[in-house]
Amino acid sequence: MIVQIVGHEDVGASIDMIAQFGEMIGVDQDLLALFPKVGTEIDAVVQHVRRWNSPAWVRLSIRPADLESFEWPCDFCGQLTTLSAPGDGLVLDIRSNDGPGSSTIISHRTCLADNIHSESIGERVRALGVGQNTGRTPAT
Repeated sequence: MIVQIVGHEDVGASIDMIAQFGEMIGVDQDLLALFPKVGTEIDAVVQHVRRWNSPAWVRLSIRPADLESFEWPCDFCGQLTTLSAPGDGLVLDIRSNDGPGSSTIISHRTCLADNIHSESIGERVRALGVGQNTGRTPAT
């Protein structure tokens, strides 16, 4: 399903209905309620952002469970991490200085911190504290 993100019309976006609801999508009334009419504005969460080419391409999720608490497998340990607030997950955008494109890695805070070199204490502390609403900056 191709969609448009209000306020970001220049960014491509889609919803993979088969990946979200399975290959056997029937004509069940509950399932039909998930398919909005053309032009309807609905809530969604960002599942992936890809910047291989300009402009970026965003894959959205409209699964009711994802709207409540969005989880995705950690790329370090493979276990689910919660990316919605107040989750324990981080989204890392990887870019190169020698050309366009990027990739995204999902990680538990602790998995990232555990994989940062032990001498980089400040970065380990920041990985554990980034985005947390503590009202203070983590000590380094």
